[in-house]
Amino acid sequence: MPGTRGPHRTSLLVAALGALVVVTACGTGGGGAGDDRGDARTIRIGYQAFPSGDLIVKEKGWLEKALPDHTIKWIKFDSGATINTAFVAGAVDLAAIGSSPVARGLSEPLNIPYQVTWVLDVAGDNEALVARDGSGIKEVKDLAGRKVATPFSSTSHYSLLAALEKSGVDASEVDLLDLEPQDIVAAWSRGDIDAAYVWLPTLDELGKTGTTVVSSRELAASGRPTLDLGVASTAVIEKQPEVISAWRKAQARALDLIHDDPSAASEAVGKQLGVSPRDAAAQLKQGIFLKPAEQADDKWLGRPGQVGGLARNLRSAAEFLAGQKQIPAAPELSELEKAVYVEGLSDAVSR
Repeated sequence: MPGTRGPHRTSLLVAALGALVVVTACGTGGGGAGDDRGDARTIRIGYQAFPSGDLIVKEKGWLEKALPDHTIKWIKFDSGATINTAFVAGAVDLAAIGSSPVARGLSEPLNIPYQVTWVLDVAGDNEALVARDGSGIKEVKDLAGRKVATPFSSTSHYSLLAALEKSGVDASEVDLLDLEPQDIVAAWSRGDIDAAYVWLPTLDELGKTGTTVVSSRELAASGRPTLDLGVASTAVIEKQPEVISAWRKAQARALDLIHDDPSAASEAVGKQLGVSPRDAAAQLKQGIFLKPAEQADDKWLGRPGQVGGLARNLRSAAEFLAGQKQIPAAPELSELEKAVYVEGLSDAVSR
């Protein structure tokens, strides 16, 4: 239910976990994230419908071509929270997920055995707080006493809390509603909410009758950057490194397409999102996409023996979440550095 709290919300999570376990046990994947899988040749990839190189890889079938002896199963999710739940249930092997839910997933009580293998994008204007036209909300401090929706445990949730803190507004003063993107659109159309912090393409839909108050690009400039990351279960990394190598090379190819042939990139993303190439191009321009070689920079993933700044970014996110009582405590930086997988990265990003 929208905006559920406390025990009832916990029961919903337990139910979701149970459902995922049943699906996994009956499906082709088999086993949990850390178990010996019944069919290691089936690779289950969690993806989200936001403009990124990940959608290009899916549309072009590059991973299927690179791994002809494997069955590639793409599974759509609406938020990082549901992807974390799927990892806990052992229902996915790789996924596209935001940095805030990754920080949460690597912390108590989840302690999910996965590692970061890629930076899909750095959030820019593709994720933002938008207020309904006529709501009277002009700045973040105007959110006090209003109904604001965001998918909990997502990068948008993290950014919303950061924006409130920056503006001196206690989150308890805002009626925060936990809604998935498609539910946000429905609530917005009914007039049930005054504002929402969410990402593309939902953001564009709300923007037709709303105004952007603050974007993740602005919050990044003030020291609260968020990213979309590629993660893989530690079991797959250890037992099937060739899958990670193929996945990285396909993602690097997608980043090259975004930079070198934006028309082709927009066409592929548009097909996946069900929008025109022109609209897809506009959405892609709102994100910040690294060039493949930058993945191995000290600022991002880094290299063997020298993990990059991404680990510190995750630590900062975890510390913030702990301060907001979203998790018990932030993991040590050394633990987060172990969760950034850099082996073989330089080979995957070199042309």
